[in-house]
Amino acid sequence: MDKLKSFFKEFYNRGSVFLWVSLPIVAIDQLTKYLIKTNLTLGQSIPESGFFHITYVQNTGAAFSIFRDHTFLLSIFSIIGVILLLVIVFYLSKRIGFLRSKPAKLSLGLIMGGTVGNLIDRLGHGYVVDFLDVDFFATFNVADAAISIGAVLLAITYIRLARD
Repeated sequence: MDKLKSFFKEFYNRGSVFLWVSLPIVAIDQLTKYLIKTNLTLGQSIPESGFFHITYVQNTGAAFSIFRDHTFLLSIFSIIGVILLLVIVFYLSKRIGFLRSKPAKLSLGLIMGGTVGNLIDRLGHGYVVDFLDVDFFATFNVADAAISIGAVLLAITYIRLARD
């Protein structure tokens, strides 16, 4: 019983920030995609003018539509990414100091939430729903934003802690 108790205590200590960030990201991502799919037709954009639009796009590729129509391959990469993130959070964080920091856990939670959000789309639909459309940038979604913000924050955290 003590081993089980210590396992859950360690799981909580290592994964609480990670899980409390990733789970809401997945929920918000899936909710926004559901709202887009049920309220817009494919290709519909609102408003029709201006630099920011909500546009319903079905993306069969990765970021910026690279690897278009390679859903199976992208799904495999996403599953591997989820497994690697779990290994990093629950195993490597014991050995790599900066991964124990809250900013690193926050970063990894953002990346995990985004990865799982897009993986749900790929496995469920064969494409990812994108809808945030800025004229000077590719159309993206909440999951993409979480992955990007998480990656930048992780790099900043690493650089800051490496200097100390």
